This record gives sequence, structure tokens and C-alpha cells, in this order.
Amino acid sequence: MTAREYNSLLDRVSLLSRQEKVELLADLANQVREEDRSTPKHDIMELAGLGKEIWEGIDAQEYVNQERASWNG
Repeated sequence: MTAREYNSLLDRVSLLSRQEKVELLADLANQVREEDRSTPKHDIMELAGLGKEIWEGIDAQEYVNQERASWNG
């Protein structure tokens, strides 16, 4: 929607009665809520394997041992 179309729409809305504006707001709110419900949610499992190349060639136990050793100063 262009700015011109948007402003034209606002101009048309300004001609509505207060009650019509309230009803329009309610309808718009319901429409937005419905769009939110239809938007697919992400699953934590989509992150599986993300960044695995960072850990390539690193022994997990050795890494943990080095981290623990650094805690002692």
C-alpha cells in the first residue's frame, strides 16, 4: 500500500461515526489476532546442528576439562 492509499484510507475512516470506528478497530484487532494464529511457530529442534562446524575437531571432554581448570585460576 502506498502512502497515498494509506492516507486516503485514513481520510475515509475519519468520516465514520465513533461507533463505526470502534467496530472497525475491533474487526482489525480480530484480524491481526487471526493472522498471528495462522503464523507458524518455530520448533526448538530447528536449531539442531546449528553451529556444529565451530566444534569440529574439538574433543568435548578435553574442552570441558580446560574450562573447569580455568575456573581455579
